[in-house]
Amino acid sequence: MKQFFGMSQGGNLAEAVNGLKNPQFIMLFSNNSQFEDHVKALEKLYPNIPSIGCIGMSYDTRIVEKGVGVVAFYDGVSATANALEQVSVMPVKYIRRMEEDMKKVNGSQQDTVCIDFCTGNDACALTTIDTALKQKGISLVGGTGDGGKVSANGKIYEDSVVYGLVKNHGGRVKTYKENIYHQLGNYRFIASQTDRAKYIIGALNGKPAKQVYQSILHVTDEQILTQTFQNPFGKINGDDTCIISIKEVDGNALACFRQVNDSDVLILLELGDYQAITRETIRAICRDFPRRSAVFSVNCLFRYKLFSERNYMQTYLQEMSRLGSHAGLVGYGEHYNNRFVNQSMTCVVFE
Repeated sequence: MKQFFGMSQGGNLAEAVNGLKNPQFIMLFSNNSQFEDHVKALEKLYPNIPSIGCIGMSYDTRIVEKGVGVVAFYDGVSATANALEQVSVMPVKYIRRMEEDMKKVNGSQQDTVCIDFCTGNDACALTTIDTALKQKGISLVGGTGDGGKVSANGKIYEDSVVYGLVKNHGGRVKTYKENIYHQLGNYRFIASQTDRAKYIIGALNGKPAKQVYQSILHVTDEQILTQTFQNPFGKINGDDTCIISIKEVDGNALACFRQVNDSDVLILLELGDYQAITRETIRAICRDFPRRSAVFSVNCLFRYKLFSERNYMQTYLQEMSRLGSHAGLVGYGEHYNNRFVNQSMTCVVFE
């Protein structure tokens, strides 16, 4: 298979798809004001081609911040695309769509991946999707878009998760997750006074969450929102750590980008040597896949901000381009199989 990336910083869709012929699966990344027009125009240009889209920045070796980016797979894949609606209420109501699509693609763990874009309530959406994917052991990579809207096959959806099931006829697929943080000290916190709907942590070890965070890191209220780039929370999940970013200060509580429940055990994380970690990720992918057709990734908005502040973003994209054709989305949360994570990079590699 092959991967196409086209872009227009000015939001000109015709410019972004220039040279794209016979795509077999398309992903659209647009801006808030042009998203709906771009979705309709894309469907007219490539009718009946499976497609999904969201509002967000995209990249290959360059970032598209406010225009439009298009990623397409061609020459050796088969795909379907669809939506599960009402993710805030009952996405399982629509799971039959995915089960039927899995039959159409007839994929396996070795050669098929699910790519999804969500409007929110990610943990619930991923749990629902996993009930279908785990029947075949199919992996998932995706993220949250902006603006509360996504698209599938030329149709706009709100309160939904859209997905594409992509089968690689030229070899294997494999998903990866990159974490650039490690544990800080031996801090362990029991969360309480949480609000699951608003992703709020009220208290840690019985003390106000904001006070605990500030006393350890010696930061003001205003500094908390940037300190989370260096020191997010972590939730241990087996042998893995799920990163939990702080969204805002809410009185003496902390609102996060990921749900925390009463009695969850949290740790504090600190930023590691992200340049060395990136190089190790690239080495691991090269070991697993000596020959690569494409890499599609989702990078967290907070990673983008951190890398940009440290003048590393452009270097990062150049480093990743060593893998070959690399393109992706800057998301508001990342999906890795059945997990919703923050401040991470997830990707799928096609042989």
